[in-house]
Amino acid sequence: MEGLPNTYSEPIPIAVIGGTGISSLTHLSFTPVAVLNPQTPWGTPSSPITVLESPHSHTPIAFLSRHGLHHELSPSEVPNTANIAALRSLGVRTIVAFSAVGSLDEDIAPEHFVVPDQIIDRTKGIRESTFFSGGCVSHVGFADPFDDLLRRVIIDAAAGLKDVTIHSKGTVICMEGPAFSTRAESKMYQSWGGSVINMSVLPEAKLAREAEMAYAMVCMSTDYDCWKEDEKPVDVSIVMARMRKNGENAKLLVGEILKALADKDGEEIIMAKRYDGWARMGISTSPAGVSEAAKAKIEWLLPGTFPKP
Repeated sequence: MEGLPNTYSEPIPIAVIGGTGISSLTHLSFTPVAVLNPQTPWGTPSSPITVLESPHSHTPIAFLSRHGLHHELSPSEVPNTANIAALRSLGVRTIVAFSAVGSLDEDIAPEHFVVPDQIIDRTKGIRESTFFSGGCVSHVGFADPFDDLLRRVIIDAAAGLKDVTIHSKGTVICMEGPAFSTRAESKMYQSWGGSVINMSVLPEAKLAREAEMAYAMVCMSTDYDCWKEDEKPVDVSIVMARMRKNGENAKLLVGEILKALADKDGEEIIMAKRYDGWARMGISTSPAGVSEAAKAKIEWLLPGTFPKP
């Protein structure tokens, strides 16, 4: 957005990460006030980060496009560590992420939305998936990968939208891309209890937890993957056609979510104080063994993790 400043002086507590079909928030009555290009020890984010101010309150919103401004990054190429680190550095404590998904459940029809509560990881270890490496190890709890308070805000916000069918729980399978599943894989994921499948929730959700942020995802169903043999297998044309309708509903939903968040108590919901210290408590490397390089990066992300003697 030309003409906007490239600095913003106030903390930005809420971020939206857009995926397929959600490329900006300019459709809402939010006013773009800055475009930021933060640099992190993990590199540059997927896209410039647009800062918008809400008409409902003075709470600013950050928007980041997961796959780049022109959808040029495959799921395996998304710089997730840089994305989450950049948002955290701007003051973000709450992330609402959007993603197109395939349905593994007959009841989750195309154009339905799901707010999942669980994840099964089927990525292949080629994505940088932790901030704690190179001389410092932290094992952070991830039993419940999505923040339940934030999930409830999303579900309640969707309840008032008559054209949105939302499922309030489910398990998202995260697979490596960019090719879609084979039929055998799709049926296997179904047998595991998978509800939907995508290529984006990991390591995004894990990194948000390591960065002590609240994170939830809205999954937008576009197809039945390829397990349903009386349906045409998923391809890009199907996804994009369905996303046109999903995108309209997502625009309505994201507006209601942000309005609801802006109305919530900041300490309890938006500022995610409940995660303070999670990463520090998970560190298992003795102080003498933490490398200076790792210490510098983690202090950049989470100031005060290593207090000075």
